[in-house]
This record gives sequence, structure tokens and C-alpha cells, in this order.
Amino acid sequence: MSDYVLGGATREKLKRVSTASLCTALFKRGLRNQFIQEVGPVAPKGENMVGQAYTLRYIPAREDRNPIEVFRDPNHPQRVAVEQCPAGHVLVMDSRKDARAASAGSILVTRLMKRGVVGIVTDGGFRDAEGIGKLDIHAYHNRPSAPTNLTLHEAYDLNVPIGCGDAPVFPGDVLVGDKDGVVVIPAHLADELAEECAGMESFEDFVLEEVLAGKPIIGLYPATKDETKANYEAWRKKTGR
Repeated sequence: MSDYVLGGATREKLKRVSTASLCTALFKRGLRNQFIQEVGPVAPKGENMVGQAYTLRYIPAREDRNPIEVFRDPNHPQRVAVEQCPAGHVLVMDSRKDARAASAGSILVTRLMKRGVVGIVTDGGFRDAEGIGKLDIHAYHNRPSAPTNLTLHEAYDLNVPIGCGDAPVFPGDVLVGDKDGVVVIPAHLADELAEECAGMESFEDFVLEEVLAGKPIIGLYPATKDETKANYEAWRKKTGR
């Protein structure tokens, strides 16, 4: 578990940064596998999901261990995760990339929302997906899935390192989700990536304006010409960026 605490300034910067920019910044540091594969938003939201990871690991269900009665146990890990995931965090689930059974449904996700959790991510599926999409909480999954999790998954570990969509997720890592998907930022890099990528977003907005105006890419993106650098600085002064 990381001792890092996501600050308000970094959170606000990451809300305005794309997962594409973050993936590029991570690649510059040698990190190639931080984007959660085959997972997208249940329903797009108006701003990015940003929060630290609280994890739940599922293992393959064994029939004698997972009758419906297990939900009567107040210590059932899935239910405990819903009640213990801290406000401002993201509940991230390792469902072994198996969406044949649901990782959770609308009632549990509603409870997370009411507790102030900012998001939920699974590399499996959600039941009641349409209802989840209408909630005021970010939710990412592979696809809708009606069967209860007990048919294929046993909730087993809480707040341990997991894999989600082939990306490593450690408790306390910072997750950022946009309309493209979810990227996992190692906690110790969150502040510097937020600062760096805020500048990247500004430059890419400038580049897009130049491209729309008919400018060629060579020498513009990346900015290898002194003229481009000078034009960018002038654009920043003009736009306050």
C-alpha cells in the first residue's frame, strides 16, 4: 500500500489531461503497459475519473464454495469492498478478463456512489449496465453481463496488487479514466505526470489549431522548428495557456 495521498491540485490537473497524453508520458519513462485493455466507460461522463486505487481480486469460482447463501456473510469480500473503499478512490476489480458473469451490479455501484467513491473499474462486466450508466459515478467495464458473479467468480482478496485488463494495479496507484479508457499511474509519478501532461495538452491544442489552419505536420509535431516554438509561445500569451 502506497503512502502517497492524491492532492487536490494534482487531481484537478489530471481531470483535464487525456489518457493518451498520460500514456505517452509513461512511455517516456519506460512504462509501456499501464493502459487497461478492452475496458471502456459504461456511459461517458463530462469530466475525467481521477482517484487512487482500492483493489478487489476475484479467483475462479468453485461450486461448493459459492452458493447464493455466501452473500449472507457480513465479511464477504465483495460486500466489504463496497463498504470500505475510501471516498475519493476508485474500486478496481481483477475479474480475470472474464465478462461471462458480472463483477457487480447497480445496487452495489449505487452504494459506492453514495459513499463518495469516484469510480469503479473491472476487466469483466456489469449487470444492470444501463442503470449504472445513469448514476453519478464513473464506471468502466468490458461489456454488460447479466449472470451473478458467483457463477464464475469468487471475491477473495482486498487491497492487494492485481492485474486489471493486463495492467498492474497496486493499491494507492492513481487511475485516470476518459472516453478512451483507463490508465494506471504509479503513485510516485502522479504529481510530476500531472504537471508535465498539463503542458502537453496545451501544446496539442495549439498544434490542432495549426493543422486546422492548413499547416504541415513536419516541424510542427514534434516542434523541431524554431518558428514553431516561437509561434507556440505567442499562442500561449494570447490564450493565457
